[in-house]
Amino acid sequence: MTSPMSKSGQVACLIVLLLLAAIPFLGEAYLIDLATEILVFVLFALSLNVLIGYSGNVSFGHAAYFAIGGYANAILLTTYQVPLVVSMPAAVILAMLAAMFVAWFCTRLTDIYFAMLTLAFAMLVWAIAFKWRDVTHGDDGFVGVTVPAFLDDRVGFFYFTLAIVAAATAVLWLICHSAFGKVLVAVRENRTRAGFVGVNTRQMRWTAFVVAGTFAGIAGAIFAMYNRGMYVENAFWTQSAQVLIMVLLGGMYSFFGPAIGAAALYLLERFTNEYTEYWPTVLGGILLVILMFLPEGLVGLAQKVKGKLAGQGGSN
Repeated sequence: MTSPMSKSGQVACLIVLLLLAAIPFLGEAYLIDLATEILVFVLFALSLNVLIGYSGNVSFGHAAYFAIGGYANAILLTTYQVPLVVSMPAAVILAMLAAMFVAWFCTRLTDIYFAMLTLAFAMLVWAIAFKWRDVTHGDDGFVGVTVPAFLDDRVGFFYFTLAIVAAATAVLWLICHSAFGKVLVAVRENRTRAGFVGVNTRQMRWTAFVVAGTFAGIAGAIFAMYNRGMYVENAFWTQSAQVLIMVLLGGMYSFFGPAIGAAALYLLERFTNEYTEYWPTVLGGILLVILMFLPEGLVGLAQKVKGKLAGQGGSN
């Protein structure tokens, strides 16, 4: 059984959705592009949080499934002229199959060994994208991706992305707040105890890995069409590190925390790059602040501030 979202949560989601839907009416092309890119990374970060926040497994290689979804969709659309209604589901299924295969090995391990094995598989995907030039065009990138006519328009692509991301987020919410999601949290909190009460902990972790990889594939497929290209950097470990920081910044123990983290980090990167070329230094500083002072991310900080204000109001 799935836990229902609170009334205030439903109203907040509806308001955010309406505000996003209203962006094209402002007539600012820059805002539409920015919102489209943020939506892609919101879905990417939410997918990783199924693995980290709910099952308690840190992955250093989540970019692999993002890249597989992106490359597969780009190649099917452009090289083989496959319609979008076939290419995108096929790309997502390929990302899911890759996640199923990798998860079979990774979930045999735990903690740092699990994390390092995810990194090893991700670097393998990166090496294939880099060396298989005939198919992926190597370090030149797979550029000039063909998209359907209705996605050539900026506004049309924005609404397409909004619809896919909103639907995917709703499905992820149902998964994370179902009985499956609650058992995942139990596995995260105490794997040994969960095993004693009859939970197949490895099966649960495997399933969480596959769900995370599948939704990362959706984000990658949209990313490839939006940028009209896919690049080996999208499979590199730095892409995995960036989405991991998005999750940590927003708060991995909150469902919507990674979405906030993705939006905040992406906006910060955009604005920082306008003034300095030292974004990696700024990113390192952000990671330092999160680890030292914000272990529960921005959502945790907001809850602490709210608690203190409520306490002051009560004492008055």
